[in-house]
Amino acid sequence: MDNIKKNFSIRDLENISGIKAHTIRIWEKRYNLLSPERSKTNIRYYSHQNLQKLLNIVLLNNNNYKISKISKMSDELINITARDLALNTTINDDAINSLKLSMFKFDKVSFNTTYNKLLDKKNFREIFNEVFIPFLEHLGLLWQTETILPVHEHFISNLITQKIQINTDELKYTKISSDNVFILFLPANEIHELGLLYLNYELVLRGHRTIYLGQNLPLNNLNIFFDIHDKITFVASMTVRPYDDDIVEYFDTLDSIISTTSHTLIAIGKKVMQFSSNNFKSQISLYPSISELLKEI
Repeated sequence: MDNIKKNFSIRDLENISGIKAHTIRIWEKRYNLLSPERSKTNIRYYSHQNLQKLLNIVLLNNNNYKISKISKMSDELINITARDLALNTTINDDAINSLKLSMFKFDKVSFNTTYNKLLDKKNFREIFNEVFIPFLEHLGLLWQTETILPVHEHFISNLITQKIQINTDELKYTKISSDNVFILFLPANEIHELGLLYLNYELVLRGHRTIYLGQNLPLNNLNIFFDIHDKITFVASMTVRPYDDDIVEYFDTLDSIISTTSHTLIAIGKKVMQFSSNNFKSQISLYPSISELLKEI
């Protein structure tokens, strides 16, 4: 596959591992822990094997193994020791490193192997909150620093999406304990859907009835539901859209649509916190994150 990233710069290693480039160079020169190669134009680069070894070294170093001791270990022993640590107290860190590698290799089998190992020790909610969320936050940094391409993010996000959907589907026989209906949607051109999908899972888990509408919902479609349900809470997640130039107009439109009803709206995302609930005629609640909303539901 041409899109697979096979070679990494030292800046890539820094972004992925969290270890400063200066420190990596010291480990390389003083302890001979990594073996970079050089391109035809004499530019240093690192292989997948170098990346995997570095992540294992970081795991050991974070668990009180001194670099001087690690440098005397064979590559095989480093792998075995890291694996043993992963099966005990550092399962989250190792899982996140494994997810990174499966992403760079576009390796679905490796992703599922990591996920299934986590299931031996954690339930789905713990996996999502303790592993997937930190991983996705780090993914944002990697994307921001151009360490990964959109194709990497799409690959891994789709795999996580599948897990959310599978676990949500398993809740289909959950007893409904509320008359309120939550209708979840994303603004036009907002593609960051994982958080809203997980919120849908949490709402169903807690006995709420949900209608998931997903991406690119035209606001003039909301009134279709007004006469179908008596008590509706619309939920919109805004990560990058609407842009700052459009967000005031977007909220004005939402406010005008909902203010003629007894229904309510929850808007989630850092972008929405520039507003106050007092700015609106309708019942609109604002939350900086899904985790903050879940504390109150």
